[in-house]
Amino acid sequence: MRLQQLQLLLTLAQTGSMRASAASMNVTQPALTKALKQLEDEFGAALVVRSPKGVRLAPAGEMLAARAATVVREIERARQEVAALTSDTQTTLSVGMSPAAALMLAANAVSAFQSRWPHVRVHLVDALYPKALQQLRSGELDMALGPLPPAGIGRDLQAAPLIDSPSVIVAKQGHPLAQARRLDDLSGASWLLSGPRLGPGDPVHLGFEQRGLAAPKVTVDCESFSTLLAVLPSMDTLAIVPERFYATHGPRMGLVALSLQETLPATTIHIFSRTDAPLSLPAQRLLDTFLQESTLLREASA
Repeated sequence: MRLQQLQLLLTLAQTGSMRASAASMNVTQPALTKALKQLEDEFGAALVVRSPKGVRLAPAGEMLAARAATVVREIERARQEVAALTSDTQTTLSVGMSPAAALMLAANAVSAFQSRWPHVRVHLVDALYPKALQQLRSGELDMALGPLPPAGIGRDLQAAPLIDSPSVIVAKQGHPLAQARRLDDLSGASWLLSGPRLGPGDPVHLGFEQRGLAAPKVTVDCESFSTLLAVLPSMDTLAIVPERFYATHGPRMGLVALSLQETLPATTIHIFSRTDAPLSLPAQRLLDTFLQESTLLREASA
């Protein structure tokens, strides 16, 4: 199996055409057909389905393409790493960041890292789990920072705890419950679910049902924190957000934090990486920098 054959499969998936794929890869169509046949012979399965409209990947081709995408990305990263060691060529690290992780850790950690690795470009990606972990598994991200999913992460990923992120309940100014002091006072309220179900923004964690109260009524789902800031000041709903996120953005957007007697559950931010693909040297140093920054923050708050 050759790298070009794997690239061929990925190109066919994108173009849906042998002719367009040949042009994209700068090879002749007969050469492309021959390479595809060799790949199918090697795996003993049809990888594409041909029709008058073009070609599409067969089920076996889709499975192989998913693996091929990871292989191609890893080889490209290897090229970048070697280039970074032998020349001034810039390499890129992609890091998925939850909103709380970005506010608490990103600025100082990335600045400290780039002072030591000036030729490494850091690409910060807004990422909420479980999408962030899916992107990590596919190779789109080198690492991801965010909360640990309730179901765990599986053996293909590893996680290291960084720092706790307290949460607050927020509402628009003038909300009837803005002056509430007990969680029981919020029974019957409408909620905006920030992030995925059972994530840190799910009011199910507040324990209403354990108190003998009705389950929280979620009326709006919102995956984007920027969208949350845009809509919540005009809605009669409550939401759970990271405390640092509220302190940074909430007051100027017309939101208030409820001063409750109870302490809300804190979310621990973790840093995730793959176990089946070793980190490059720059990526490992960036991961170490995030660990060091979280240690400094914990010591400062002790």
